[in-house]
Amino acid sequence: MPDRRLILDSVRDYIDQLREEGLDGVPISQGRALPAAPARSAQVADGRRTNSPESTTPSKSAAAGPAVTEMFSRYPGLEKTGDLDELRRFIGDCARCKLAPGRTNLVFGVGDPKADLMFVGEGPGADEDLRGEPFVGRAGQLLTDIIERGMGMTRAQVYICNVVKCRPPDNRNPEPDEVAACEPFLFRQIELVKPKIIVGLGTFAVQALLKVKTPISKLRGNWNEVRGIRMMPTFHPAYLLRNPGDKRLVWQDIQQVMKVLDRPIPSRGGKG
Repeated sequence: MPDRRLILDSVRDYIDQLREEGLDGVPISQGRALPAAPARSAQVADGRRTNSPESTTPSKSAAAGPAVTEMFSRYPGLEKTGDLDELRRFIGDCARCKLAPGRTNLVFGVGDPKADLMFVGEGPGADEDLRGEPFVGRAGQLLTDIIERGMGMTRAQVYICNVVKCRPPDNRNPEPDEVAACEPFLFRQIELVKPKIIVGLGTFAVQALLKVKTPISKLRGNWNEVRGIRMMPTFHPAYLLRNPGDKRLVWQDIQQVMKVLDRPIPSRGGKG
């Protein structure tokens, strides 16, 4: 008889795959996944225009101006943090949401504090929780491969972080209240790093950055804008581990990023 844990893992992977391909995933305990609202041609669900994959002109910012100012007002003094070290001290031993009791380490971010390129994922997994560093598990190894082989850079040259800084139990999806509690810290990280480009990795990261419910399969490859910064949505490396055939799509997205950064594309390409 098949092992129940293997069956459960397979179901979770399948739900993750549906979410990345255009369905909004929900935790298994909450029922079946429901399809997202269809995106209109050349637009995301809330009416903001996205551009063709070939274009490097961003759409209007989804999180600019008053929205982020209001977000910062949840934590007085957040806007006064002058660098990433000050921001980390401000966050402290955070207990601002229900994820805190279950974490081993808060996973803040890593890399060049003045990087031109910033990667944003959804949240830490088990390996990240143990080490206190984002993207160090299998998905992290693939992200490193994209950065090093695909882009000819090192992890130390980019900045990597997540929307939520604590691991959700059993690697479930971050819940809306958890994202709301943590996203002011993400947007402050963005303001402090001031990257030229943000790469959003996967459904939850991109939806949190853009404030939309459009599935990643409809958004990837299209330039958007976050706080005046160009943002390229693409698939999460964990999705690529289950669907290696879609690495070619991520490679297309990365090539666009490299073009805007005016960096040469390594001959090896990192496409495998």
